[in-house]
Amino acid sequence: MTTANLLDFDLDGLAAFCERLGEKRFRATQLFRWIHQRGAADFDQMSDLAKSLREKLKGCARVQALAVLTEHVSADGTIKWLFDVGGGNAVETVFIPEDDRGTLCVSSQAGCAVGCRFCSTGHQGFARNLKTSEIIAQLWYAEHFLRQRLGTTDRVISNVVMMGMGEPLQNYGALVPALRTMLDDHGYGLSRRRVTVSTSGVVPMMDRLAQDCPVAMAVSLHAPTDELRDHLVPLNRKYPIAELLDACVRYLDHAPRDFITFEYCMLDGVNDQPEHARQLVEWVRHHRGTGVPCKFNLIPFNPFPASGLHRSPNAVVQNFAAILNGAGIITTVRKTRGDDIDAACGQLAGDVRDRTNAAERMAQKRVIELKPVPRTPASAGA
Repeated sequence: MTTANLLDFDLDGLAAFCERLGEKRFRATQLFRWIHQRGAADFDQMSDLAKSLREKLKGCARVQALAVLTEHVSADGTIKWLFDVGGGNAVETVFIPEDDRGTLCVSSQAGCAVGCRFCSTGHQGFARNLKTSEIIAQLWYAEHFLRQRLGTTDRVISNVVMMGMGEPLQNYGALVPALRTMLDDHGYGLSRRRVTVSTSGVVPMMDRLAQDCPVAMAVSLHAPTDELRDHLVPLNRKYPIAELLDACVRYLDHAPRDFITFEYCMLDGVNDQPEHARQLVEWVRHHRGTGVPCKFNLIPFNPFPASGLHRSPNAVVQNFAAILNGAGIITTVRKTRGDDIDAACGQLAGDVRDRTNAAERMAQKRVIELKPVPRTPASAGA
């Protein structure tokens, strides 16, 4: 008998499921809280649910997380999990602890079809979209695992960034229910300002997200001209920079933040020259006469052998940032985290298939690599 994975449902979806069982909406709210706020997967643990409902659920539903194939902990406290999604595919999820927040970087696809030159995930190729349950299971596991390890009942993960493997807006149908679960006060209760979707520029889906579930938006820009961006981000051939910036302006009418974050990977001798910075200033200050309210996040490139690219020297990055800041554009240089465990930006799952096979053999022996997690204060939340 096929059973429903309750991680696939946002609260409205779970209410509809419960209604089909002859139950009222408040039962769905109770169930939703048990699953997401308390991390319960066993219906017998859900003590305030009627016994009759628990018996119904045992026959038609489950709370099924993802199997952990490996866990790696960086010297800086960053944790990377490799999750099995079946069919020889795996996805990676990264937790980044900081003094004032805990950020989880979540994957939306196994592999990626966009094929950006500087991203090892794109080099791997595309396998499939993740289900809603596979997206939210990354947060479900990480949040409740970390609470247990840190010995706290307080929220540990305060921020979620859809910046893991895949292009989130090319898996829109599964993404939106996952976002709604993250935001729901009966779920994880995250602020819209603290949930970020990163896109390489799927313009029609940016417009849909603005209407359906607006959260913070980060756009992978990486070049100041269409000619260069066509080469680095192939999606630009379909949605060139001017169209992308138009979509950014439209999105801001609905977004919880009053700016777009532009991500810009610094590639030595490719897109890191002063002229490139001045071209970016021209775009964001004067596009359509009004410009685009934004800030820039400059990302040190994390090399991988197949890219043929190199990281820009620090002095070049700082000079680039100075030009942008000097034009009144808030610009930061991303601190590299977790690069010793291949968890830094652009490094996820470059050789995941080889490691998945090895990890599956480990899992069959019930061996999972675990290392101590440094204790960090639990976030106070959004």
